[in-house]
Amino acid sequence: MKLKLNIRVGDVVLGVPKKHFRALIKSSCEAVLRAESFNENTEVSVLLTNNAEVRALNLEFRGKDKTTDVLSFPLDEINPENGYTMLGDIVINAELARERAKEYNHSYEREIAFLTVHSMLHLLGYEHENDEAGEKIMREKQTKILDEMGLEITP
Repeated sequence: MKLKLNIRVGDVVLGVPKKHFRALIKSSCEAVLRAESFNENTEVSVLLTNNAEVRALNLEFRGKDKTTDVLSFPLDEINPENGYTMLGDIVINAELARERAKEYNHSYEREIAFLTVHSMLHLLGYEHENDEAGEKIMREKQTKILDEMGLEITP
């Protein structure tokens, strides 16, 4: 399995070099693909941005006029240029992730990894909104993947 990762940094200050987040996001995506035995060559696009941009996207695509920590836009199409499965787009609210990391008393990197894992599971078809069983499944999968990455979820 190969992963082609397209990362774009929007209007947000990361506080660390972009390549640091690229490696973290890539390893998070790969961990999900391994855990789900997804062996196809895969392409994922990730945007790291701020509250305002996420709020605008949330309103435009989901009809919700509020910010959120992460948005997932599943695609599941084949890229005719390289034959890779394009799973979709992930939009991470890096501004809110920094706040949540402080709130939950863990690292900014751990929060970015969690949001990436969470969103990758959405791209692979998992859902939790208004679905208690789906929420339980996602929580268990996230915990297992982050534990395997050495980024345990704090209670």
